[in-house]
Amino acid sequence: MINLKANPFFLSDADIRWVEETKASMTTEEKLRQLFFPIGYSANEGYLQYELLNRGPGGVMFRAGTTEELFSAYSYLQNHTKIPLFLAANLEAGGDGIVAEGTAFGKQMQAAATGDPEQAYRLGKISCAEGQAVGCNYAFAPVVDIDLNYHNPITNVRTYGSDPEMVKKCGLAYMKGAKECGSAVSIKHFPGDGVDECDQHILTSVNSLSCEEWDKTYGDIYQTLIDNGALTVMVGHIAMPAYQKKFNPNHPDKLMPATLSPELLKNLLREKLGFNGMIISDASPMVGFLCAMDRRQSVPYAIEAGCDMLLFNKDYEEDLGYMRQGYEQGILSEQRLEEAITRILAAKAALKLHEKQKSGALAPSKDGLSVIACEQHQAWARECADKAVTLVKDTQHLLPISPKKHRRVLFEILGKCPSEQRVAARFIADMEKEGFEMIPYQEEVFDFSKPMRFETVEEFRSKYDLVVYIGNVENASNKTTARLNWHAPFGAGNNIPWFVEIVPTVFISLQNPYHLLDVPMVKTYINAYSNHDLMIDTVVEKLLGKSEFKGVSPVDPFCGKEYLRY
Repeated sequence: MINLKANPFFLSDADIRWVEETKASMTTEEKLRQLFFPIGYSANEGYLQYELLNRGPGGVMFRAGTTEELFSAYSYLQNHTKIPLFLAANLEAGGDGIVAEGTAFGKQMQAAATGDPEQAYRLGKISCAEGQAVGCNYAFAPVVDIDLNYHNPITNVRTYGSDPEMVKKCGLAYMKGAKECGSAVSIKHFPGDGVDECDQHILTSVNSLSCEEWDKTYGDIYQTLIDNGALTVMVGHIAMPAYQKKFNPNHPDKLMPATLSPELLKNLLREKLGFNGMIISDASPMVGFLCAMDRRQSVPYAIEAGCDMLLFNKDYEEDLGYMRQGYEQGILSEQRLEEAITRILAAKAALKLHEKQKSGALAPSKDGLSVIACEQHQAWARECADKAVTLVKDTQHLLPISPKKHRRVLFEILGKCPSEQRVAARFIADMEKEGFEMIPYQEEVFDFSKPMRFETVEEFRSKYDLVVYIGNVENASNKTTARLNWHAPFGAGNNIPWFVEIVPTVFISLQNPYHLLDVPMVKTYINAYSNHDLMIDTVVEKLLGKSEFKGVSPVDPFCGKEYLRY
């Protein structure tokens, strides 16, 4: 029996009656459809009705869009649904995770770099308040992975760092902000990412800690957040052999992601940690899920193994068929279907969605849109940026810079990311406003059929007073690494920092905090953790000495290598 009056549901008798009556009114087909959480692609009403609502999902997630289109889409969905919907977003870094006009507060590691969990509370408050304004009631956040492996390409600045205590404190603080907004959280990615150097989008990753090591780190974090009312847990396509073997000595050596592992979902999460809330899988089109089992089996078996909802689809209609077929064949049992539906409805009741639907308030009111990017949120974002920027080293005693001493600046942005033009334009404009002559790097083109001539050392020395690199290697799925790449024929191209003893050189990372690994020769290095415009403005202020550096790194930017310090 599921105790709906206990943590994290805390339902009243009236709430429980709604859960039971709703469940009793549903056909088996409606229950099977409620297990799905597809992604939405359009605010067109025809699409919303025929591609989403007619299939009866339990929830929908849209990628960030404009306030107008998200407000319109979420209002239509809630006004035309039979059972209230979870409407979710990746609210990991601010209101801009749901609407383009939202507050860009900063990545989780930026909040942690302030040393103050209050910043994580503000992150949760801003993200969920602005999400609620357009109808989003469910945050796929906070990320409570621990960034233990600096080679991991996907955790990185999405985490609160490598210290389990700080991760725990910030996770709790984010949850507090979300709860005040009436939003559900999804603590992720159970059983914990950041140990290996792989991305579950492209393979099944592995948490290789021993049971004892896990209990003291990830286990302590999840236990604490569960005890403090986390409504849902998002499970990753992450294997954890130690606990899988402990609970099942006959577990095969083949990697099995947590999303398909009853040992991790039932034995560890439900029984050992005592989690009573709703379990949702991470995106099921990820290779970490796809490669583990024939999808005809994995779709229903994910629910049988212990997930309550399946996030996203390879093909929505096909997955519905697989779920139906799996139920008919006994892969998905009646008992597990009933348990999953109960927890889905109970989580919706915990958010009072049924009461809002009854009173006509399930869809948002336009009056609430004024909170998006409001002055209070902007002020909090400015304060967080000011407290987060971290001077990792300045062994050449270069800072502060000034246009009198360093007027001619060779500038290059690294990363080849979609935000490159915006970031470059903002940084150049800020520097030119201060009187610097900004000289963007031009990629050298060589004709290899002719003798090669590189710029001489003296030519380079005479042209520039300062070189500034911006590392803009954004966290993104489907990458095997987040390292720097160079256009450097024979190591002599001018975009690789061979010249650090010739012209003063600064490296500013707006994303990955570990770039010193690739530029150990650079003597002045700054981590900023986020690449929104406010952070770029703040970095320039600190470069010029208008504001002191206050951030403390939440990870080891020297990657355990002593030589990187010098």
